[in-house]
Amino acid sequence: MGRILKLLFIVAIIGGVTAGVYAFISSRSDSGPGFTLIKAERGDITEKALAVGQINPRERFQVKSKISGIVHRCFVEVGDTVQAGDPLFEIAPDPTPQELLNVDHRLRSDQTRFDKAQADYRRGRKLHHDGLMSKGDLDGFEESFNLAQVALEQARDNRELTRQGRVTGSTTKVETTIRANASGTVLSRTVNAGDPIVPLTSYQPGTEMAAIADMSDLIFKGTVDEIDVGKISIDVPCRIKVGALPDTPVTGRLTRIAPQAQRSEGATLFDVEIELDPDQEILLRAGYSANTDIVIREKTDILLIPERLILFEDDGQSTFVEIPGVGPDAEPEKIAVDLGLSDGLNIEILSGLAEGDEVVQRPPREIN
Repeated sequence: MGRILKLLFIVAIIGGVTAGVYAFISSRSDSGPGFTLIKAERGDITEKALAVGQINPRERFQVKSKISGIVHRCFVEVGDTVQAGDPLFEIAPDPTPQELLNVDHRLRSDQTRFDKAQADYRRGRKLHHDGLMSKGDLDGFEESFNLAQVALEQARDNRELTRQGRVTGSTTKVETTIRANASGTVLSRTVNAGDPIVPLTSYQPGTEMAAIADMSDLIFKGTVDEIDVGKISIDVPCRIKVGALPDTPVTGRLTRIAPQAQRSEGATLFDVEIELDPDQEILLRAGYSANTDIVIREKTDILLIPERLILFEDDGQSTFVEIPGVGPDAEPEKIAVDLGLSDGLNIEILSGLAEGDEVVQRPPREIN
């Protein structure tokens, strides 16, 4: 039992000595200055707002059909360049049995009306020639004949359009080949041969068959936070960072700021558009994600220090920095400085420091 007590006593003495040595070393290290020195240097600074968005064509239009049916042939693939009027798709009619019966019955009915109106008009002309019918009655027969002729032509056109998908016998040509409305590049094609098509009408949007855009005229479309939108203005320079091309700079100018905000995931954002500068030798594709620095103010070759070194007093009315004291063990001294442009990391020094002056940076305080 005494042996165990003796062993515990020796361990306690060793622990006490170790703690004392550690406390002595710690006190020696804490007695030093405890700060680092950072030099004031010249550099560039930019105050900017961040816009997040995508590279997109300025003009993009959808290709839709005005007639229903089945896609018979596709003339283009994604990536093809087309000119206005080039064929894109051919639609084959796909009428229901009821529609086929209706157009056939309508044609026979209108043919019967036309035959009767033609016969009445011929008899009326003969009676009028013999003096047995007035000119007014003859005009009535002539009007009925003309209306019946128009109805018969319409019934024939409807039958041809329903069965063949085109009209060739009338003055108005109707075909089932969908053509490009403008020149551009095919961005997407959502139908293939054999797919059914819903037509574009006043009551339904219709099936989108393809999307075409002019890829030579691209712009940046994105959003800016409400905090920054009051600082930016039209025609300021912008620097665009494309995610897929991190080492290729793209420049442009701000051309539009939305007058009304939108809410997105609890944030208030404003839409902006940036027109890319011409003659940039870079291949951009529609849908590239990008971040843009919208330049608010910019200065070059100015005196800078990290903004974290600034001390504020009098509710921010007075600004100071600390510089090393005269002696080796002297405490740092505070001097007043005038501040200029800031980007959130570095800040411009207008007066109070010169290039090469050292500024005290104290270590971060521990929070208990």
